[in-house]
Amino acid sequence: MLIMKARPALPRRRALAAGAAAVLGLSLLSWTGPSAATEPAAQRGPVPVQLLALNDLHGNLDPVDGPAGSVSRVTDSGDVVRTQAGGVAGLAALLKDAREGQPNSLTVGAGDLIGGSPLLSANFHDEPTVDALEELGLDVASVGNHEFDEGPEELLRIAHGGCHPADGCAVPDEPYDGADFPYLAANVTRKGGTQPLLPPYWIKTLPGGQRIGFIGLITENAPDAISAARIRDVEFHDEVETVDRYSRELTGMGVTAQTVVLHEGGAHGGSIPYNENCDEGGPAAKLGQPIRRLAASFTPDVDMVLSGHSHEPYVCTVADPAGDPRVVTQAASFGRTYTDLRFALDPETGDVLRGTVEAANHPVLTSAPQDPAMAKLVGTWRERSAELENKPVGYITADLPGRGSSAPERPLGGVIADGLADATRGNGAEIGFIQPGGIRGDLTYGSAGDEGDGVVTYAEAFRVSPFESAIVTMTLTGEQLVAALRNGFSGANANSPRFLQPSAELSYAVDLRREGGARLDAASVRVAGEPVVADREYRVTVSEFLGEGGDGFTAFKDGTDRQGGDLTDTAALVTYLQNASSPDAPLAPPSPARIDVRQ
Repeated sequence: MLIMKARPALPRRRALAAGAAAVLGLSLLSWTGPSAATEPAAQRGPVPVQLLALNDLHGNLDPVDGPAGSVSRVTDSGDVVRTQAGGVAGLAALLKDAREGQPNSLTVGAGDLIGGSPLLSANFHDEPTVDALEELGLDVASVGNHEFDEGPEELLRIAHGGCHPADGCAVPDEPYDGADFPYLAANVTRKGGTQPLLPPYWIKTLPGGQRIGFIGLITENAPDAISAARIRDVEFHDEVETVDRYSRELTGMGVTAQTVVLHEGGAHGGSIPYNENCDEGGPAAKLGQPIRRLAASFTPDVDMVLSGHSHEPYVCTVADPAGDPRVVTQAASFGRTYTDLRFALDPETGDVLRGTVEAANHPVLTSAPQDPAMAKLVGTWRERSAELENKPVGYITADLPGRGSSAPERPLGGVIADGLADATRGNGAEIGFIQPGGIRGDLTYGSAGDEGDGVVTYAEAFRVSPFESAIVTMTLTGEQLVAALRNGFSGANANSPRFLQPSAELSYAVDLRREGGARLDAASVRVAGEPVVADREYRVTVSEFLGEGGDGFTAFKDGTDRQGGDLTDTAALVTYLQNASSPDAPLAPPSPARIDVRQ
């Protein structure tokens, strides 16, 4: 039996065959052991299998600075401590160690591996991250919502190859040849179509002849998290119906070991220690929907669910419709942890022996040993963008927490919103807003390189606002403005509130003791210190995503007299930092006076 310590060297063009092979239920990788396949099943014991899973890498090849790049864990004494984690060079070394002694090891990604990426990857349309995933030994991945950041055609290019239609080849005279692992999208079709945009599943044949099927899909609610302009010609379908359909196909082909790789998760409302579990009565049992509902609804033929999207690390046991335990996992985000899941297959039936399933999340501490080959790969891409990355664009007096902050009002959110308003004064902008999900990291005072403390480089600014989304200035009545704020606590956000981060001109109060939209104190909303007037018109600037009603903020869709242009949210932040700070007058964190929270 072959011991897989590292991924075999395979042509990256193998991805071009992924579609037909997976749709037909064929295995793209098959090894034949010297004697296991012919040995009588009765004389063979259970077949061990290892799945190494990651999700929501978002192109973070380097560790993420600040709180957003840390993990928490519970010590033996019961204390919770936080440690910096991440970096694909450390992850590669840890995965190689984890594979030692595991004859059947597969590495799986649960979406958002690219998109929302730092400059190191985004500057080359995430081709560096695909290279890194190949070096990691990734075998298969589901799509996530951020795989659609540049639309379905760009996703197909990432999967199958070709130079970028606008920017050309990332490396001159070296056409990009696609991913050497299959991307799966079982529940994504063209508008009005029935065939998946990418293969619905992939089958791995082990040396002993046993087969494992992987059904890959994305949350049906993906449109809420993607700019509507990018996905007008695709549709996202019900997760349970999709899984049950393709599970039946796999079962019909005799593939009884089945894993769902789903880009959907559960929100906890806080930072879960990576070594906690989310079973009922456990220390992380507040983990919410929709992952619990989905994991409990998929056909009993599915043996386990690898999830993503909510950036929380968890290992759960959820009963399937037959009442049998089914493990559900997620490995945080940004490469800070990975999941090591092990189980055995029945040598005769090929099915998963559920009682053997064990899983745990492990941290990728920044102090971990680095894999030399991966470090060299990342270094090569860094050299190609070093001049732009290291350019100073601003100066700060202290940390500006953003993604890593759990506070309703985030200092970095205020700075980004100030930048949006400031950049569009010419369009009459009075107010700027940024949604929490648009803040991708933290700006830290301490130097990450040779730039010096308090210096913000272009790469650091890009990391916290990487989408380069067009921005739009619109007119809202006071009534519509209040409705937009209320959207953060009602509808899609009723169970997990999202606090719009306002520019300095606006303030509002929230009472979390109330329910739904009533949490917003409408009488508290102030613009330039004055109560908002219901029938007065206000000019408001937001990203294109938010302006189309993204993240449940549907009131913005009613905005009129829209003005846009070539300016992006990323450029607005960079310009604001350049104009509002200097070495002699660095920018201080905004005073926390824009959102008043009562609880």
